[in-house]
Amino acid sequence: MLGSTHGTLTTDFRARVVACGEEPHAAVHSMTADAAEGDLDVSGRPLHAAVPDLDRFFRPESVAVIGASDTDGRPNTGITRQLIAWAERVGARLYPVHPTRESVFGRACSPSVAELPEQVDLAVLLVGDPLPVIEELAHAKVRFAVAFASGFAETGAEGAAAQARLAAAVERSGLRLLGPNTNLNAFEEFRDDLEGPAIALITQSGHQGRPVYTLQELGVRLSHWAPTGNEADLETSDFIAYFSQRPEVGAIACYVEGLKDGRSFLLAADRAARAGVPVVAVKVGRTETGARMAASHTGKLTGADQVVDAAMRQFGVIRVDGLDELQDTAALLARARKPLADGVVVYSISGGTGAHFSDLATAAGLEIPVLSEEKQAELHTWIPGYLNVANPVDNGGHPVGDWRGRKIIDAILADPGVGVLICPITGPFPPMSDKLAQDLVDAAEATDKLVCVVWGSPVGTEDAYRTTLLGSSRVATFRTFGNCITAVKAYLDHHRFAASYRSPFDEAPRTPSPSFRKAQALMRPGHQLSEHAAKQLLRAYGIRVPREQLVTSAAAAVRAAGLVGYPVVMKASGARLAHKTELGLVKVGLTSASQVRDAYRELTDIARYEDIDLDGILVCQMVERGVEMMVGVTQDALFGPTVTVGLGGVLVEVLHDAAVRVPPFGEDQARAMLGELRGRALLEGVRGGPPVDVDALVEVVLRVQRMALELGDDLCELDINPLMVLGRGQGAVALDALAVCR
Repeated sequence: MLGSTHGTLTTDFRARVVACGEEPHAAVHSMTADAAEGDLDVSGRPLHAAVPDLDRFFRPESVAVIGASDTDGRPNTGITRQLIAWAERVGARLYPVHPTRESVFGRACSPSVAELPEQVDLAVLLVGDPLPVIEELAHAKVRFAVAFASGFAETGAEGAAAQARLAAAVERSGLRLLGPNTNLNAFEEFRDDLEGPAIALITQSGHQGRPVYTLQELGVRLSHWAPTGNEADLETSDFIAYFSQRPEVGAIACYVEGLKDGRSFLLAADRAARAGVPVVAVKVGRTETGARMAASHTGKLTGADQVVDAAMRQFGVIRVDGLDELQDTAALLARARKPLADGVVVYSISGGTGAHFSDLATAAGLEIPVLSEEKQAELHTWIPGYLNVANPVDNGGHPVGDWRGRKIIDAILADPGVGVLICPITGPFPPMSDKLAQDLVDAAEATDKLVCVVWGSPVGTEDAYRTTLLGSSRVATFRTFGNCITAVKAYLDHHRFAASYRSPFDEAPRTPSPSFRKAQALMRPGHQLSEHAAKQLLRAYGIRVPREQLVTSAAAAVRAAGLVGYPVVMKASGARLAHKTELGLVKVGLTSASQVRDAYRELTDIARYEDIDLDGILVCQMVERGVEMMVGVTQDALFGPTVTVGLGGVLVEVLHDAAVRVPPFGEDQARAMLGELRGRALLEGVRGGPPVDVDALVEVVLRVQRMALELGDDLCELDINPLMVLGRGQGAVALDALAVCR
């Protein structure tokens, strides 16, 4: 594989509602001292992740096993035996606790927690119902507890209620709890003979961590395993924040079925990003079936997958799909040196293999640069002239069998534009493949650049693979093309991200703006605002709207049209009126007073027929010759307010071409949102059309974000559609808007 380089303050978040009329999600358990000192955002939420002191959890000095047993055939007996072995390895004193036993495995047994001979760091609860024990642990000032019992939120409403009672008892107690519905993975035996940065593992389903745990057999160090279970207290975010501060941790690998709280996850990911520690995650819930199964297993909200995906990208969390990708990507990120360049060269003994791999790598977004003519001429010193060496590099096979093989590899790695050399060996062909593997290992030892090998043999018992490649601390060895490409792209992306990362929480607003006070006066709790009122809300935040007047008579409409300037648009305006066009309540391109009078009568007649309450008719400036976009705010169950941008008009419903971010975010992320749109070419000008004012569009996105942060759940929904983005330097105008207040 690869060598090395490289006080608690409880805050109530129940004010944030998942959606209009729904129950709020669970509150965050605790905050850091930073938050206690007042480092809160404009809505009162912390700006730094809580980092629980888990040293005494993973390396306790004393442990109590509640419900310990040594009776043959009992499940608790096997667990007790494993805990005794673990305590001996970590140097902890272990005390069995059982009300009717004098000893367990020859160790004196205490009848209760209160009668333990000393205050213990960790209590392991081998009892069916951990709730009655929590108060005893609190009185004994136990710092940590682990509950294996199941039958909680994973079982349905009754179990969820039981888990809520357990969580409340834990919060009152002051101790920290792992579980319930967890397992023994935290007490596994880790190899201590491996060197280099380690992987710290977090799993909600213990068995899903096995592939990463077995990386130790391939020489990859593992330092911790946190099986979080149902997360009544300690959660994935706590362990991400803690592991990111551990000097031995080179990467964090996660298997996540559901997030307990989106905000705490983002804060933890931010802390890892600040520390430069990569987080690689499998997150269940991409499909409706996956989300349903995840909820049944852990009782968590999975969240809208598009929002989860965007939130992870914002904070540099690398999302992968499979456990095999998780292990390979985490291993590479934990142990590889920083790249010296982004260029990837594919080197093989088969032209077909090189071309195939290069196609896949290019499609995945890797940079496969054409080597310079000088470099190609150098390579042709050892490779026949009829073979392609531009990249991919095809050596034809024979040069790898002699002294030329190493020369070729060294020459490629010497190119300043090359950061990664990948050699796919599709199958063993000794002695040629043996010599090639050894040359790659030797070259990797002599360079700071990343050398990857894909060993394609399905057997995996070959000496070149088992001994030469896996015995190397400097070569990253993969078994499939796909896993190699995924891992290398994640490696390059992570280091680009880390090099430019600026925490958005550092720039998040701490105090309300003057716009917020204006907006508050316009909000109508429990109501949808009319278009006119929604536009006033936009005006409060400096978002441009057309010249318009709200009128209640045909004569006033004619006067307004003269002031606004022909041609005009006329629209019905009223609360709870969302789809005006479908009802015929929009008239476009009116150029005379008579047309305005007729339009007014027609619009009011339709409203009466449809039994629609109006606050008036809007006479609006007609804005043309731009690109229609939409910008909006919705409330996500996990993350709270989210901001969306996409193609506007009817295209948003037809193409679903939109990008989403979770506030806070900066201008770089706002521009990245536009880059994710399939229709982004429209902003650059198509079929001879001029480019539009992207800067103005970005500014609207950032102003909408400010609105989302300041108004919080009071703004259930905002939809600016269409937002007409005009030509470069001309701005953007919100032609229509919908807003729903909590």
